[in-house]
Amino acid sequence: MNLPETATAAAPRKMLARIAEVFVAFLALGLTSFGGPIAHLGYFRTAFVERRRWLDEAAYAELVALCQFLPGPTSSQVGFALGLARAGWGGALAAWTGFTLPSAALLIALALGLAQHAHWLQSGAVHGLKVAAVAVVAQAVWQMGRGLCPDAPRRLMALGAAVLALALPGLGGQLLAIALAALLGARLLRQLPQPGPSRALPLQIRARTGGVALGLFLLLLLGLPLLAAWQGPGLWSLLDGVYRAGALVFGGGHVVLPMLQSATVDAGHLGADQFLAGYGAAQAVPGPLFSVAAYLGAAMQAPLSGVAGGLLLLGLLFVPGLLLLVAALPFWARLRSRPGARAALAGVNAAVTGLLAAALYRPLWTSAIHGPADVALAAAALALLLWGRASPLLVVLLAAAAGWALSAA
Repeated sequence: MNLPETATAAAPRKMLARIAEVFVAFLALGLTSFGGPIAHLGYFRTAFVERRRWLDEAAYAELVALCQFLPGPTSSQVGFALGLARAGWGGALAAWTGFTLPSAALLIALALGLAQHAHWLQSGAVHGLKVAAVAVVAQAVWQMGRGLCPDAPRRLMALGAAVLALALPGLGGQLLAIALAALLGARLLRQLPQPGPSRALPLQIRARTGGVALGLFLLLLLGLPLLAAWQGPGLWSLLDGVYRAGALVFGGGHVVLPMLQSATVDAGHLGADQFLAGYGAAQAVPGPLFSVAAYLGAAMQAPLSGVAGGLLLLGLLFVPGLLLLVAALPFWARLRSRPGARAALAGVNAAVTGLLAAALYRPLWTSAIHGPADVALAAAALALLLWGRASPLLVVLLAAAAGWALSAA
């Protein structure tokens, strides 16, 4: 009898040890992973495929393919799944928390500092952050255009999405552009190459659990707009806008910019200068770019503010992508083999490239570029990113320093 009792007592300790192991590993990455989602995936591969051997190369590639297929923050979804495979639901939460906490804490601290010292928003260094954001998003548009719009139909979809987003500012125009691109993609892009053979992922998620996650995702997606319509402008409309941004955005952190801007700046909860300063600062911290939601929630005065507001918007932006990941895991092998689903996704990816291009013009360019000196600084930052292969952190710091020097001259 002693042996089973000992084994039973040891099992929770072993699981707690694994959860702690996951948290420490992802906290280290959250403190050091600069460079955006593609760089994060490289860090994850080195840490968990090569060094720790939590899974093999083929399974990791399959997991990345799944997360790229879904809306939401790709690198955070991959990290969440790695934690889930290693230590269950506790490990999944530990992975997300460890990877996200450092950047969220830094951005909340920045928001609180700006609230106490509003004149910082007018400083040359903060203006340099805004100019750096223009360069970083321009780089993202260029790279996404090359990768996601390789042919004439997808380039036209991207152009149409950009025009529609500029003609119909706000969330409605963005959602319409995504929906139309999905329909056009499903009709026009069915000749995409077939994916390679699927490999079972090292995750045991029951179909019932996936169904519950999908139901919760849809409940929030459909329920929050009803609450917002019932209550009117204010808290519920803000929560609806942020959740919808996380639920409907493909392509990672930069692509969420237009929808977050609609939910916060256009709705009157935050000034454009505050928004752009936070977005620029988000380029200079490690971890996921979705952590900018922590800054937005903390920087507001109403209906949310402070640390509590930052943490609420942070969780709300991440939740839909993580729910969709759990919902898709039991059905991934069948889903990826359907030509219609892959074609619709290709159309959506083209549309979000266009939406990001529209955001590059408004609000980024119109708010940050005020003269020839700003144009020159943005061009220099873009050149460093595209051709100098400089890290976003270095470019942001240099732009902030240049903005300070120009204002002092």
